Amino acid sequence: MFKKMKNIDTAFRHVRSFTIVVIIACAVIVCFALYKSFSLVSNMQGKIYILSNGKALEAFSADRKDNIPVEARDHVKTFHSFFFTLDPDDKAIQANATKALYLADGSAKRIYDDLKETGYYSGLISGNVNQTITVDSVAVNVNDYPYAFRCYATQNIVRPTSITTRNLITEGALRNVSRSDNNPHGFLIERWNIIENRDLKTENRRQ
Repeated sequence: MFKKMKNIDTAFRHVRSFTIVVIIACAVIVCFALYKSFSLVSNMQGKIYILSNGKALEAFSADRKDNIPVEARDHVKTFHSFFFTLDPDDKAIQANATKALYLADGSAKRIYDDLKETGYYSGLISGNVNQTITVDSVAVNVNDYPYAFRCYATQNIVRPTSITTRNLITEGALRNVSRSDNNPHGFLIERWNIIENRDLKTENRRQ
């Protein structure tokens, strides 16, 4: 009788151990399934489908923090392109200046007003001078907010009789603002200052 009870007790312990193992295994499988499900949902939410010419193209979204250096440099480059690309046409100058001033604060407006008051823009128009800019590089410090930047560029000033090449170095900081059609990157340039702008060379044009 005691042997029979011992066998029953041993069998009960085996069944209990087996049940515990099964429960733990089920819990592990459920946790793994939940993890994979959340991962799959997260990956699917990161995908964007763009319809182009009747075809669905797959794209991937990313956190803005991953794109800050790229977007910041492009914002600075875009601002300088609008601000310093000038043609001998009052409407063209005004249109570019308006686009540039959407990307910066009052510090850029003050420089624009100073140039206007000194007759810089009217001189371009009367002298049939056009100005282009090539942004060589933009250094942005994304470790501290607002993000300080320095822009290195080259200007070409084309006059009827000569072409002047001028270097340009500016600095400022970038502050986060809401994105809009006029400011797609969602940055605003503040404390903008021209720290160097001097002639490098002047070449005569062939007549």
